[in-house]
Amino acid sequence: MKILKDFSLKDYNSFNLDVKARFFVKINSEKDLPKLTESGHLNTGSFLIVGEGSNILFRDNFKGTVIHPDFKGIQLIKETDDLVFIKVGAGENWDNFVNRTVARGLHGIENLSLIPGAVGSVPVQNIGAYGVEVRNVIHKVKGFHIEKEDFSTLTAKDCEFGYRSSIFKKSLKGKFIVCSVIFKLKKHAKPDISYRGLREYFQHTEEATARKIRDKVIEIRQSKLPDPAILGNAGSFFKNPVVDQETANKLIHKFPEIPHFPDQDNQVKFSAAWLIEQCGWKGKRTGDAGVYSKHALILVNYGEASGRDIYDLSERIKDSVHKKFELLLDREVLVIG
Repeated sequence: MKILKDFSLKDYNSFNLDVKARFFVKINSEKDLPKLTESGHLNTGSFLIVGEGSNILFRDNFKGTVIHPDFKGIQLIKETDDLVFIKVGAGENWDNFVNRTVARGLHGIENLSLIPGAVGSVPVQNIGAYGVEVRNVIHKVKGFHIEKEDFSTLTAKDCEFGYRSSIFKKSLKGKFIVCSVIFKLKKHAKPDISYRGLREYFQHTEEATARKIRDKVIEIRQSKLPDPAILGNAGSFFKNPVVDQETANKLIHKFPEIPHFPDQDNQVKFSAAWLIEQCGWKGKRTGDAGVYSKHALILVNYGEASGRDIYDLSERIKDSVHKKFELLLDREVLVIG
C-alpha cells in the first residue's frame, strides 16, 4: 500500500484534468484493506474510490483521500456444459477482459466492447450499450465493507441493479470497495443484435459471432466517440430520461419525431442525445469545454478546460432541455466538488 500526498489525478480521470488529491492511496493487495481502515484515511468520510476515472468530473482539487484499488488477476472459477464462471480483479482493464473472452469464443459481453474503465467500476455503474447491460452476466461481487471492516460477497440480486445504477450508488455508496467480480459467460448463445446498427449490418452479412459483433461495435463506437487519450471525455455525460406512459404520450403528441423506446415497468425512455441536439448544442464550444461534433451526449475537454467549465456547460444544457421539453436530464458522470 502506497500513500502519496498532493498527488496529481491527471492520469486518473478521462477528462484529463490536472487536479490534485490531498492523499492518494494505491492498494495492490486485498490484504491491505484492513490496514487502510487502521490508517485513519477512511475515518473522516472525505474519501473517494477511483479506478481509471472514466466516469468522474472533478470540479476542483480533492481535499480528501483518493483510494485506487489495483487488484489484478483473471481466474477460471468453474465450468459447466453451457457456462463459464470467471473471477476478475477490480483493477483489470474492462476492454482487455472483453477481448480475452471473445478470443475464447465466450458470449455475453461482446456488445460492451471498448467501454473505458476498470472492472471494479462495471457493477457500480451497471454499464450498458448496444442492447446489453452487464447485470445480465454478473454472478457475484466481492468487496470490502468499510463500516463492517470486513469482506462481503454480493449476488447479482443483492446488487439491486437498475438503469446505470446499483446498490453501490445507493445504500452502499462510499461504504464498499469492489475487489473482484465473477462473471457468468455462455459457451453457446444467440447473439444480441437488437440494436439497430447491429441488426441492419448482420441482416446483410454472415453469422453474427461474438468476434464479429465486437469488431462491429468497436467500429461504431470509434466512428461516433472520441478517444479519451486524445480528447478528454467521460463518454455519455447524461442518462437517457425515463418517464411514465402518460408523460411520454404528451411528449410524443407534441414532438412526433422524438426517438423513444419502451422501458421496464411500462415506462418510456427518450434519447438524451436527440434532446440535446434539438436544443442546438451538438458541436458547440465554449472556450475549451464543448459538446462533441459527432455525438451530442459527449462533453469534451479540448485541452485547457477546467472541471468547472465542463460542469457549467452541462448545467446550461440541462436548463435548455428542460425549457424546451420539460424533461430533467440526470448526469451519468459523477461530479466531485
